[in-house]
Amino acid sequence: MTYLTTKNYPQPAVLDYPEKALFFGTGVLLRGLPLYFIENANRQGIFRGRVVVVKSTMRGDTTDFDRQQNCFTTLVRGIEKGQEVNEISINCSISRVLTASTEWAQVLAVAESPDLSLVVSNTTEVGIQYVEESIFATPPVSFPAKLLAVLHQRYEAFSGDPEKGLVIVPTELISENGDKLRAIVQQLAVFNNLSSSFITWLNEASDFCNSLVDRIVPGLITGALKTSMEAELGYRDDLMIMAEPYRLWAIEGNERVRQKLTFSAANAGVKIEPSITKFKELKLRLLNAPHTLCCSVAHLMGFVTVKEAMKDAEFLAFMRGGMFDEISQCLDKSIEQDEIHAFANAVLDRFRNENLDHRWLSISLNYTAKIAMRCVGLLEKWYQQRSTVPAHMAFAFASYLYFMRVQKMEDGSYAGFANGASYPINDPEANVLASAWETAANSDELTRLILTNSDLWSVDLNALPGFSAAVSQYLDTLLTSDSFALPDFAQAVYE
Repeated sequence: MTYLTTKNYPQPAVLDYPEKALFFGTGVLLRGLPLYFIENANRQGIFRGRVVVVKSTMRGDTTDFDRQQNCFTTLVRGIEKGQEVNEISINCSISRVLTASTEWAQVLAVAESPDLSLVVSNTTEVGIQYVEESIFATPPVSFPAKLLAVLHQRYEAFSGDPEKGLVIVPTELISENGDKLRAIVQQLAVFNNLSSSFITWLNEASDFCNSLVDRIVPGLITGALKTSMEAELGYRDDLMIMAEPYRLWAIEGNERVRQKLTFSAANAGVKIEPSITKFKELKLRLLNAPHTLCCSVAHLMGFVTVKEAMKDAEFLAFMRGGMFDEISQCLDKSIEQDEIHAFANAVLDRFRNENLDHRWLSISLNYTAKIAMRCVGLLEKWYQQRSTVPAHMAFAFASYLYFMRVQKMEDGSYAGFANGASYPINDPEANVLASAWETAANSDELTRLILTNSDLWSVDLNALPGFSAAVSQYLDTLLTSDSFALPDFAQAVYE
């Protein structure tokens, strides 16, 4: 069986488009989201540009890309608006893959192209860090230094033409990623004694955009699925990936950014807005927070994966109640309820995806910190508007305490026990929970010890009217029941 190449591509004319984008990173997220959007736009004759990809790390090589002429298959599988989605497409938006360590001169040559307009990065969260180094090394070590070298090369090649600035969009999952990258690049420019005229050009001609990416791209397709897909497609593809139907790339930018990123016109999932705060809020509160709040509940109900739990009517009702009756009421008032409900329903579709294996125990990693970051703010917002206790959140918190009934093992690790079996507790705060369980005389005291610990939550949750009492009551019921059961939330309203 021969490999996938451009011979399989349905639109050969697209292969002649100029190189308009430079991507740092070869991972599946870039292939499953930004490159997906660019490919889709190219097929509609809108962006009309291909991508040069830079491999920055020493791990692996570019062999798979080379023998497939940089093409790869994308499977999109899951549920969208209640309907099953099963799509297959070939992506040939990559023109070349260059290795920074051996082909740095070619990377700098791309910087001199008049067609170049966009730089995108996905170098992991540790990639956007300040490292004092020369940008004239071949190549510089850090990504920000590499980026500054590219920008300086472009400035020199076009004699500081203000029309030749670039749009830089980092996709690393850190808050204000564009602002942080800009600050590091500016600091590096000073360290490298670059001219004031270049620094002015850097600040005025180029746009560093905060961005948020949201699409689950599990990784390369392997094993039986790869074998069956290759038999169906008639070619071998060692770069084949799968992605869920949901896709969002929110980019904070102005009209100049919009004019350069024309692929946004072909993709409803690309949002170019003056502020992307709304998208961050929706993702944090209606995607991440339900995952966290429902984690212990699902595990204690005996479910291993998210998709398994979503098939249970009782669990689904609990999750929906938490999302629609409580969380959605705590979001910024500038976000319309219709948009909130549409996002929440999309999240439920994503959680139902049979092609993804999200394990609840994996989600429980750093459990306490996740609750602090994703859920405590919701509680505060709730109590700013209401005097009643949010029953779903209170029960979820009681389930978290029950789940974190921690014991220290002989090897120094921590474990919890439920449903007749032990499970690992991978949480830096496990020792705090273990100590509380050891010293507390009853549910009331345990709940008070944990909720008043502002080192965990940055606030005193015991000060929220009625919340501690509700959590304690739920926890006491869980501890004294023969089996884990959800309460009747229609009745669970605490004044």
